[in-house]
Amino acid sequence: MHISNGWLQEVRHVASPNYNARPPASDISLLVIHNISLPPGEFGGDAVERFFTNCLAADEHPFYSSIADMKVSAHCFVRRNGEIIQFVSFAERAWHAGRSCFGGETECNDFAIGVELEGTDSTPYTDEQYASLACLTVALQAAYPKITKSRITGHADIAPERKTDPGPAFDWPRYFALLP
Repeated sequence: MHISNGWLQEVRHVASPNYNARPPASDISLLVIHNISLPPGEFGGDAVERFFTNCLAADEHPFYSSIADMKVSAHCFVRRNGEIIQFVSFAERAWHAGRSCFGGETECNDFAIGVELEGTDSTPYTDEQYASLACLTVALQAAYPKITKSRITGHADIAPERKTDPGPAFDWPRYFALLP
């Protein structure tokens, strides 16, 4: 995988309006792993894409009425089959972490890249997802060398009062073993 001007070159791009400029003094140095499925627990379809682009109809599913007006995004989304979709340039601040703290630094969106895995806290992730996430991580580490293994974390670790993802189903040792 290759990153040019903040964009992966080998993946599909779906532009999200939910981003803004990183603060001038910020340095990309953290990778945050999340999970998402829409409707909850269901995989496939384009609901996540529509959610990150503000096109999710509130009346389409009972759960959507509670999230349809939210303005959120991630830099990338890794589907169950390993496909990666990029929504926001890595150079920009995606709106994925919310109120958060890592290593004493607050507002992780300022210096983090957010990757959503299609999944739930309790559903095992696929071989294809681990392979794609590892390839993506290697590309990110090459482009942003401050993202070391010790600066890769889960959403639950930076917002423990609010979040639980990527959940106990995510196999951290397996993922880290795929990285150089």
